[in-house]
Amino acid sequence: MSSISLSEVAELQISQFANVGAFAILIFDFCITVQDEVEWTWSRPWDITRVIFAISRYLPFIGSGLTVYDELSVVGSPARGQAENIIHIISIVAAEGLLVIRTWAFWQRSKRMLIGLVTYSVVTVIAATSINVLRNQQLTAVSNAVLVYAFLTLFESVILVLTAYKKFSDYRKFNSSIIITLYGGSMFYMLCIIAITITNMVINAVFPVGYTNLLDTLQVVIHSVLASRIMFHLRSSHDLIYGMHTSSTSMVSEAIQYRQPSQMQTNDSERMNDASSEV
Repeated sequence: MSSISLSEVAELQISQFANVGAFAILIFDFCITVQDEVEWTWSRPWDITRVIFAISRYLPFIGSGLTVYDELSVVGSPARGQAENIIHIISIVAAEGLLVIRTWAFWQRSKRMLIGLVTYSVVTVIAATSINVLRNQQLTAVSNAVLVYAFLTLFESVILVLTAYKKFSDYRKFNSSIIITLYGGSMFYMLCIIAITITNMVINAVFPVGYTNLLDTLQVVIHSVLASRIMFHLRSSHDLIYGMHTSSTSMVSEAIQYRQPSQMQTNDSERMNDASSEV
């Protein structure tokens, strides 16, 4: 066996280990967050947010499982490979959908923001899916993957900027643990999601072909895990905000002479409540 063949075998084995490890991360995260899921989602009605959450939460188990099975198989099935691709796309789109709903809630459910986010999301999904599924004949498979990740990075960066703008424009001087959870935590998770997307883009652009699928499963897993955690934290914060809002309302009747500060606190609570109640 030539040295080139040995190198290719090593690359494929590393990709196999990475995909199996990512699947293990998904299972482990589910085990440690299932209690949060029961508390913050199972008692909620089946609205659009819960449907998207269920897709983002559970479909990656099927897609990642198929990927791991193919990685460990001697011969992969083309039909199964196409099914994996479609499931991965749907899983990532669902996770991004949760981020869109969260961003819309941060902007006090503005109709203009909703129209803008939905339009931008649809354009991004159509562009990325067309490149990934239809395969532009003038581009190599690697170039197609790089373009898909570039579209995804741009979309996620816009979501991050919108969240950061809202945080620093409305709550620049508001040092609250709830604000940190609502905005700071969400922004940190968004940075992690963007980081894995950029890493995948770099791997496809620079690394040898054997590493092309290195982080395929991790890409889906990170989107699912972090989007779910953002929603859990937001719903947890919503209960804290509701309690704070109730307390501040009762304080107004007891201390009417301090009406202006109490009113400011109540208004801040109402804005944060709007930002988290939708998700």
